[in-house]
Amino acid sequence: MPGMQFEYDEEGGTFFYFLFSLWGLVLIPTTYYFWPRKPVDDEKDKKRRECNCDPCVIKRHQLKSSTKWARMKEKILKIVFIIAWIIFALLAYKVSQIHIEYQEYDPYGELGLDVGATKEQIKKAYKQLSLKYHPDKATGDHKKFMKIAKAYTALTNEETRKIWEESGDPDGPGVTRFGIALPKWIVEKQNSMWVLLVYGLLFMVLLPVVVGVWWYRSIKFSKDQVLLDTTRLYYYFFQKNPNMILKRVIMVLAGSFEFDKFHNAEIVERPSDNEEVPMLIKHLPNLDEKNKEKPLCYPYSVKARALLHAHFQRLDLPPDTLAIDQEYIVKKCPYLVNEMINVIAQLVAGAHRNAVQYMPRLETIENCMKVSQMLIQAVDVRTSPLLQLPHLTQDMLKHFTTKKRHIQKIRDLIGMKEEDRRSLLRHLTMDEYRDIINVCASLPYVTMEVHSTVLDDEDTSITAGSIVTVEVSLKRQMMEVLFDKEELSHVDEDQDNLAIGNEDNESNKDQQENETEENADTNQKAPVWQKPKKQPKKKGGNQKNKKAKQAYNWKAAATTQEKKESSKQDTEKQGNEVAVKDEEEREDKDDVSERGAETDEETNASEGEDQREDRVESSSGQHEEDEEQWKKYQEEAKKEQQLDTKVKESHHVHCPYYGEEKQEGWWLYVSDKRNHMLITAPVQILTLKDEEELTLKFSAPHKPGLYSYTVCLRSDCYVDFDQSKNIRLDVKEAKVIEDHPQWDIPDDEDDKDKDEDTDSDYSTDFDESDED
Repeated sequence: MPGMQFEYDEEGGTFFYFLFSLWGLVLIPTTYYFWPRKPVDDEKDKKRRECNCDPCVIKRHQLKSSTKWARMKEKILKIVFIIAWIIFALLAYKVSQIHIEYQEYDPYGELGLDVGATKEQIKKAYKQLSLKYHPDKATGDHKKFMKIAKAYTALTNEETRKIWEESGDPDGPGVTRFGIALPKWIVEKQNSMWVLLVYGLLFMVLLPVVVGVWWYRSIKFSKDQVLLDTTRLYYYFFQKNPNMILKRVIMVLAGSFEFDKFHNAEIVERPSDNEEVPMLIKHLPNLDEKNKEKPLCYPYSVKARALLHAHFQRLDLPPDTLAIDQEYIVKKCPYLVNEMINVIAQLVAGAHRNAVQYMPRLETIENCMKVSQMLIQAVDVRTSPLLQLPHLTQDMLKHFTTKKRHIQKIRDLIGMKEEDRRSLLRHLTMDEYRDIINVCASLPYVTMEVHSTVLDDEDTSITAGSIVTVEVSLKRQMMEVLFDKEELSHVDEDQDNLAIGNEDNESNKDQQENETEENADTNQKAPVWQKPKKQPKKKGGNQKNKKAKQAYNWKAAATTQEKKESSKQDTEKQGNEVAVKDEEEREDKDDVSERGAETDEETNASEGEDQREDRVESSSGQHEEDEEQWKKYQEEAKKEQQLDTKVKESHHVHCPYYGEEKQEGWWLYVSDKRNHMLITAPVQILTLKDEEELTLKFSAPHKPGLYSYTVCLRSDCYVDFDQSKNIRLDVKEAKVIEDHPQWDIPDDEDDKDKDEDTDSDYSTDFDESDED
């Protein structure tokens, strides 16, 4: 019977097929994903909008110098890919030259005859070849002689010829052979020790070492690449100090173990630090370097704290020592601030579950967010937000606040007329002025709309303990849209109040609608960038209000009297009707008693039919409602997954003192400012390019009443670009549904259930025989 036989590749053909296919499977997707590509940007518009202030020029120069090595890596990567593709082409050529040796057995060819030769020709050819290749002859070849004899038998013997014609081989069906795509020298005896040595080094030494090193390094970090020791440090300090001021937050940030050489091998400690760090501390008041708390008193923490405060005050440092350390620390800090915010959110959630003794206050997490803004823009808390713009210094800001004007924010500067703005910045050259305008035009202008609902209940009203869903829609534009609307800076508080609730003044209606569409505020306050102005009191306003109240009171009194009279008449009519009904009932008692049995049966049947119809209708209505709720749930799940699936890319940030390219990020959360409490965990938004829709969920208070919450949107990179909107919740008592359709079970079904319950699942044959 035919069998199977496995053979190693002696000639190397099968091995090249295997190598070619494996090389192609790895090379093609690797080239697609890792081939260096240039970012698709509008270079002309980028150059036109580039800021040419000294810090930006220095930053671009540093980024270009740092990108030299990145470009070198790209070149090396391209060369490696080119070599890999050359190898792939060579393998393809090698495979194309390999000929598979599979030939059908041809006895005529073995004898040197044409197909269809006669028996005489076959005998003659066999005789000649046997005389030549017989093993006893000098020219003999036993292998060739065996082939000649086999061919002669296949052509002359009828049974052998029949087997050859059916199976293609005179000996019958042969063994199926499979080639192993490994060269034969791997299993040869003289090479066995070397092969075992290579296998031992790969799988018993190299692989465990690589896995162990990777595990030892990765176990120290969280998913955000923050040291677990640093996370424990944050837990300790924020639990110890629930109400942490900004200065304290910076101290805890500087105490992170990422800045310690024993935890991070990238940290460099220089002998010059013993001289330069004390000199720097002298220029930084209120540093609190004598604090004795561990690890805040350690040298690495004091150094990091001094470098952070020097960054906030934009002090010049030695370029070869402290400036390098400061750049490294500032680059690390945004990731650490995000970890701080996550830790505080977890502590707040633990306090709601009574797992944490002290709940961190709202001011603590907002101070952490302020630190992120200060890090990116290199500003202090007391400095003006205008210093985020290029070419502006602290001395120039003295001219921004006078009797005629009060410019404190960037939006105040944008709201000025072009002539006034240029005269205010007349000390700057035209190029410097253009840089300021370009930066202002590229800043974010975000509008936020908030809507709160309850999606889980049949009734949309908010009840105690229900899940409140806050839907937030964000629209991001460039600040350049405000340059064409100079009237925004001249709108006073009267016009803003009219835009919100007062419809008496029709002359300012168009201007108010533009304001409410661009920056509507549920708090009924003026826009953030406007200075509130006092509204002059109008004479006669109180008298009008009093008259209106009096008129309202007279109307209310008249309506109450009418209601009382109508109620008396209704009671008299009801009394008469009741008396008449009693007499009719007495007369009809006999008839009712006679027909009682028949009516009872009919009513029971009709009630049963009505109940069944009601159940069918209620079940169909519930099915439709369940489908609608399921669709809403799917839509919410899609919205929640949009941020995870989107590419984390937004807009570039103008941050000349931050050593890397930064993109805009935002935090969105709900807070209770009255109780200084965080309601929802902050959601970090890194994909706000044009528009974004998000949902925040939290449980309503357990006591009914009116509650006010604040939806906050905070930037992680710009100062004074935060927004907040108030939402009011009218929480009502939770409804207890007693007569629900699913509890209306007819008597017939109850009897059936009782009968079914009597049949035990564990009854035996003996019990059944007893019943019989």
